Amino acid sequence: MVKMVSFPSWSYHFRPWNLADFQKIEMLDYRQKRLQMEPLKLNDMPPSSEILDTLEFRRVVCKGVFDYERSIYIGPRSRSISGVTENGYYVITPLMPIPDDADSVQSPVLVNRGWVPRSWRDKSFEVSQDREKSSSTDVVPVQQNERSWWGMFQSKKQKAVEAQAPAITYVEVIGVVRGSEKPSVFVPPNDPNSGQWFYVDVPAIAVACGLPKDTLLIEDINENVNPSNPYPVPKDINALIRSSVMPQDHLNYTLTWYSLSAAVTFMAFKRLKPKNSRR
Repeated sequence: MVKMVSFPSWSYHFRPWNLADFQKIEMLDYRQKRLQMEPLKLNDMPPSSEILDTLEFRRVVCKGVFDYERSIYIGPRSRSISGVTENGYYVITPLMPIPDDADSVQSPVLVNRGWVPRSWRDKSFEVSQDREKSSSTDVVPVQQNERSWWGMFQSKKQKAVEAQAPAITYVEVIGVVRGSEKPSVFVPPNDPNSGQWFYVDVPAIAVACGLPKDTLLIEDINENVNPSNPYPVPKDINALIRSSVMPQDHLNYTLTWYSLSAAVTFMAFKRLKPKNSRR
């Protein structure tokens, strides 16, 4: 009986918990207004983590060349497609400056290009291993009289390869400046030596890519995905606004608790109400 009476009074302690939602609503409104502003050109400002606070939730435009060979995969991260969950990774690639181009980024930046299937990471690891094997192959020494001929042959071959090399493709990224993730206690630590990245640590990723620690991270939010080349899938811009628990969720919790409290209070009142004795 005591438990039934004490339960409704205990549930009223949830009231201050929901008052914090007003601050969260203001925060979400602040984020939405910032994301609706015109994008800033990143080439007009120094791409350093020192300006992270001033660019929070502001869209930026940066132009450059992707260095795909230094891409890093964060995950695994699941993605639900038509009710089917598929594991994959976020791919982060350095965006390098374009020489003699004033519209290009003046310093490298990291770009979270979006979600890709697991096969992308597996293929990247295979290519990396093949590259390491080819670079470590021993070269058989040649005689002095053969060296000049071999050098001439290699020089001609290199020129032919350069002539056949495709033109560098420049890209323009529209994204949002982001910081490092705060992993939970259940997330394993990153292991850069083995290429295992479980969460985003911007300074560590920058160092692994051979870039300064204060390199900025841009999260691509371009919604114009080519159907013939759907990957990487950029993060939805609405996901940047949402938080883990939205104010509407708190409102639902509040209504549930107060309804339950009222029901139990009524039951306790009916239970404790003295019955009229018949004479």
